[in-house]
Amino acid sequence: MESSKETGSAAAASASLGEAREQRRRIILAAARLFCRLGYNRTTVRALAAEVGMQSGNLFYHFKNKDDVLEAVMREGVLLATEAADRALAAAGSTQERLRGLFRAHIQTLLGPDHEALQVMLYEWRRLPQEQHQRLVALRDAYEERWQVVLDAAAKEGLCPPDTRLFRRYLLGALNWSSEWFRASGEIEPSDLADRFLRFALEGRTWTSP
Repeated sequence: MESSKETGSAAAASASLGEAREQRRRIILAAARLFCRLGYNRTTVRALAAEVGMQSGNLFYHFKNKDDVLEAVMREGVLLATEAADRALAAAGSTQERLRGLFRAHIQTLLGPDHEALQVMLYEWRRLPQEQHQRLVALRDAYEERWQVVLDAAAKEGLCPPDTRLFRRYLLGALNWSSEWFRASGEIEPSDLADRFLRFALEGRTWTSP
């Protein structure tokens, strides 16, 4: 039987771990905002520490270096996109509904309230050292595989071109570029924008091999 002292020590350790995880997440979100606004190179460790209200040296309790912070931000972005895609796919029925779900999930992650992490993933992609870059490539490929499966099904139904790998790159490139010009104060909501992109992609519906 555990003593009250042991039980208290375990509870304190658990609380401390929870606080550390929460602080790490605050750093990731703050870094996403700064990297998105200022760029990775122009964001200093001091500025990042100030954003979360801590001393610069305390950042290195949570991360080894600034590159590790960048990797964590990018990981956050691609995981947010993947989780949104999975929720959309689980709620969809037909192939066209699954496509709509992917378009909406991607645009919402890219342009919605928590958009910074995915935008950092897109625009600071080549900043990471090779080993960290490869880890992010694996996550990105897992996300894009969800698109690939749905596009392959769409091609069989005549909804999209038979070269689905090239079409996937074309679609994601167009969706991602919207972060350059979309303004939240505009006349169109992200979900409406996603639906318009989908209509553009499916216009014609008569796709044949060249």
